[in-house]
Amino acid sequence: MAAAAGGMLSVHGFSEQLCGVCVHFHLLTMSGSFLLWVGAAPTPSLSNLAVAMCTRLDPTPVSSLILGDASDTTPTSIAQRLAKKTGKQVFVSYNLPSSNTSLSLEVENRIKQEMETNPDKF
Repeated sequence: MAAAAGGMLSVHGFSEQLCGVCVHFHLLTMSGSFLLWVGAAPTPSLSNLAVAMCTRLDPTPVSSLILGDASDTTPTSIAQRLAKKTGKQVFVSYNLPSSNTSLSLEVENRIKQEMETNPDKF
């Protein structure tokens, strides 16, 4: 698919066995932003959606949960960290049990690994 420059979209997907769960990652990159879907189901669904972006007023990116359970801070936390790292507007849909902290840590490590391996996809 075409690169995300000049209004084009780029799609990238990868999967990994983490803590006994086959986790799927789907990345839709746009000019200046990207959406990361994370889940165990082979068919993506948006049970939650968070957005984060950097501002000139605060070193911590601002974030908001657009869709989902407000008591689950996992998607907003991941979106904030990715926005800070990339400087882009980041949308995250995290569709795994947030009660499994080991899985959440493995997911974030796998995202970091993919960013190092394929920085052009983010």
